[in-house]
Amino acid sequence: MNGAIAFFDFDGTITTKDSLLKFIKYCKGATAFYIGFALHAPVLAAYKLNIISNQRAKEIILHYFFGKMDIDVFTQCCVSFSKQIIPSLIRPKALQEINKLKAAGAEVVIVSASPEYWLQGWCDSVGAKCIATRLLTKGNKITGKIDGVNCYGEEKVNRIKKKYDLNTFSSVYCYGDTPGDRPMLALGTIRFYKPFR
Repeated sequence: MNGAIAFFDFDGTITTKDSLLKFIKYCKGATAFYIGFALHAPVLAAYKLNIISNQRAKEIILHYFFGKMDIDVFTQCCVSFSKQIIPSLIRPKALQEINKLKAAGAEVVIVSASPEYWLQGWCDSVGAKCIATRLLTKGNKITGKIDGVNCYGEEKVNRIKKKYDLNTFSSVYCYGDTPGDRPMLALGTIRFYKPFR
């Protein structure tokens, strides 16, 4: 029997802001950010009304801002964002909890719908594993499409179970802050909803 494992949602649970929105503004600038979202107001409305899926809405936004961007340019922007911006978004209590769990010997895993391109670097910096949305590339370019399924809702559970046999852990901690996290929270023997507010 292994010890404890802890699964954390990232955006809103560990952070104070949505990292995708902050990343777009950081990479493209405030003017392009606001113009882009104004142009896509119908898409956002359709998502809010459950007319289109979370994944479809995200792909439309990703394609608009990053479609056909050179992968090296995109990766460099992600690395800079991870180092310069993400630390300022982190809730202090969340980081304290991560450090406390790690000190107690627990394995910590961040499970996020945000792309792994900018999340992996921050996870590495705090000694956490990363399960996140993968982006599809083609010919060294970002396509704006998601590779497989957006790591959201039930897909978080699918990705966790693919990587870990939870029956082998003595305790399973789960942390989330939205209805989309509830399937993951249901895996936990110890669950926290909006714990760091």
